Amino acid sequence: MRTIDWVDGAVELIDQTRLPDELVTLRIGTVDELIGAIRRLSVRGAPALGVAGALGVVLARGDRDAVARLRAARPTAVNLAWGVDRAAARIPEGPEAVLETALRIRDDDIAACHAMGRRGADLLEGDRLRIMTVCNTGGLACVERGTALGVAHTLHEQGRLAEVLALETRPLLQGARLTAWELGRMGAPHRLVTDGAGPYLLARGGVDAVLIGADRIAANGDTANKIGSYALALGAARAGVPFIVVAPESTIDPDTPSGEHIEIEDRGADEVVAFRGARVAPEGTDALNPAFDVTPHDLITAIVTEERVIRP
Repeated sequence: MRTIDWVDGAVELIDQTRLPDELVTLRIGTVDELIGAIRRLSVRGAPALGVAGALGVVLARGDRDAVARLRAARPTAVNLAWGVDRAAARIPEGPEAVLETALRIRDDDIAACHAMGRRGADLLEGDRLRIMTVCNTGGLACVERGTALGVAHTLHEQGRLAEVLALETRPLLQGARLTAWELGRMGAPHRLVTDGAGPYLLARGGVDAVLIGADRIAANGDTANKIGSYALALGAARAGVPFIVVAPESTIDPDTPSGEHIEIEDRGADEVVAFRGARVAPEGTDALNPAFDVTPHDLITAIVTEERVIRP
């Protein structure tokens, strides 16, 4: 199953807002349609956004204004801009060159996820490992397989995975809706954990490693990821549990010196005061909704990419 692909002249992607109730594929033929899908999180996850950005440049057909709007659709995840820029650099060579680059980014992402899965699994010692994670970092966040959840997938294939403890990941419940769905499909043992319980469970023991993905990794190793990651890093540090970031090289942004320079997207109050159209807070309630937080590099045990293990 591929999260996103190029099929007969259009982008096809799984509509992640419909999961786990329905597995629906959207066919996207214009840049504006793709921007809409990105903003409403029909397609999400840093690596998948990189592929979406590159394929979106193909849809733009040389329209530089459309390319610029696509590049700005989500500010925190560096992969979107990275994918757009790589494909846009080939525009002067013609549409076939742009498509060639976009498909290479797609194929490179698949290979990178397999490599990260092996490298991450090799980094962890033990035969019955209990892994904690936040948000969704499986195949739905990439093209196939995944980053942090890809490591769990590899451990499961090796018979070394005891359990995945997946945080629900509020307010949109990507852990409950998406990660649990993917773990169920792979037949991996798992349980859901409320976000606030994660650090407490780390303190109690029984968790062997925390694995997270990343939306942007600054030059010094500070890492922006889904909100809740920082709390897990603090809990892991206190408990002496390895806290490992798994992300492709394309998520490392050498132009961002440190985490304080990462723009954090605020997605507005609607996602907090309501869920799937049903209000859960009193009328008139406002909310803060930072979609990401930043984990300082000194709380990170290792960053695993397809090419190396970095010790920040």
